[in-house]
Amino acid sequence: MVTIKQKTKVPMKISAVGQTHARSVLKVRDVTEVIDEPIERGGTNMGATPTATMMTSLIGCTNVITQRIAHHMGVKTGLMEVELNCIMDRRGVWLQEEIDVPFEDVVMDITLETDATAEQMEQIKTDLSKFCPIEKVIGGAGTKITKNWTVKPL
Repeated sequence: MVTIKQKTKVPMKISAVGQTHARSVLKVRDVTEVIDEPIERGGTNMGATPTATMMTSLIGCTNVITQRIAHHMGVKTGLMEVELNCIMDRRGVWLQEEIDVPFEDVVMDITLETDATAEQMEQIKTDLSKFCPIEKVIGGAGTKITKNWTVKPL
């Protein structure tokens, strides 16, 4: 039997075209994404804002890494729902003054269907903070990330 060793470091390439002052069209692998500002800020509202895109990345990463940890532990999962709330200090994007931590607090309410025991859930929560790269970057920048978990039986 041949074992394939996974690469630990892989290149990532994303290209983009700034079509207007507010809208960028990005190419990631074979997927096209649009990042845009809402109409009231001079955009065309064709996509999430750059800052909302960052927060959606945190949600997506939370889902992927939670599921990966659970699978690794032999825990079954079902539906996972995440609601994220935060307040952004926009003085920086308005060019009024430099803001070191534009998002002071992020709160995620996470509901997960699982057959995990209470002890297994504690391990999943701990490992999520260790292994989610988006959480590492945002938290490392000084943002406090609070996760409120609701666990439902599978």
